Amino acid sequence: MTTRPQAAHLPTVDFSRFYGAPAEREAFIEELTSVLHDHGFFYMTGHGVPQRLIDDVLAASKRFFALPEDEKLKIEMVRSPHFRGYNRAGYERTRGERDWREQLDINTEGEPVEAGPDTPWNRLYGPNQWPEALPELKPLLLRYQAEVTRIGIDVLKAMALALGQPENAFAEIYEPSPSQLLKIIRYPGREAAGSDQGVGAHKDGGFVTVLLQDTTPGLRIRTEAGVWIDAPPVAGTFVINSGELLEMATNGFVRADVHDVVTPPSGTERFSVAFFLGARYHARIPVIPLPEELKRSERGVTVDPLNPIFREVGINHLKSRLRSHPDVAAKHHPDLLHLLEKTGTA
Repeated sequence: MTTRPQAAHLPTVDFSRFYGAPAEREAFIEELTSVLHDHGFFYMTGHGVPQRLIDDVLAASKRFFALPEDEKLKIEMVRSPHFRGYNRAGYERTRGERDWREQLDINTEGEPVEAGPDTPWNRLYGPNQWPEALPELKPLLLRYQAEVTRIGIDVLKAMALALGQPENAFAEIYEPSPSQLLKIIRYPGREAAGSDQGVGAHKDGGFVTVLLQDTTPGLRIRTEAGVWIDAPPVAGTFVINSGELLEMATNGFVRADVHDVVTPPSGTERFSVAFFLGARYHARIPVIPLPEELKRSERGVTVDPLNPIFREVGINHLKSRLRSHPDVAAKHHPDLLHLLEKTGTA
């Protein structure tokens, strides 16, 4: 995290062109092909999410984090075997180091599902935890979750076409129940954090991430050349990035870039809302047969010995949650800690 960001910029994609006339849509898809190969990240405009909803979500997030700590701890994640709920700053880890952000995690609202020896990831299904002191948060975040799920699926459709595939090429991997992990996040200033690691360097593990930033910068992306570039907030946009599932499915043609978040300066704070669209837990990620002109540009899948990835979606996601939240793992899933030992992440 000591490399100085260089003068470079992420591309901006007007997604309304995907819904345009056939010629406009075709030109958009052709341009998206280059973006997917050259950049794992881009700014999205033309997304169709009402600005009022965006403003309401950010305002409600700030009200949640302003609650007394004892109110937030009523729904602390360690109370949930499904990895849902509130985390204090420093309670989530990236590559074993503390991330200095507090956050509320929700996923698809549902009921617990019985887990067997061959389906340990079923433990991830279940209800969310919601704050009693802020009853309006549940309907608001579930509405927002539905909107960004729509965006994520439409992005996957556009990506499929850009890769020379049918529009619904990824549907069999995420239907009927994709993972819909949503985080509202607050990064305290450096005087409270005592560290510049808001979130450590990592790749996202799902299909597509839809990130809403407030007004304080901090997000950085590492390019393929190893250069760190800033991705400051841009009003009216989401930051979209592809995850490891797409890198695996395309044998590295689509990039899943390493990124991090730097703690904001003393006396400030940073808010964001991150949505991670993933595959259904029972799916296995295939290798998509790309057209020959694209196949020549495949780069292979990045191998990280400290964080190996598997084509079995459920094991990947379960491993990620166990590693990131060791307190929840120790309390609710001690019988699964061997999964971390096998991958060198204990």
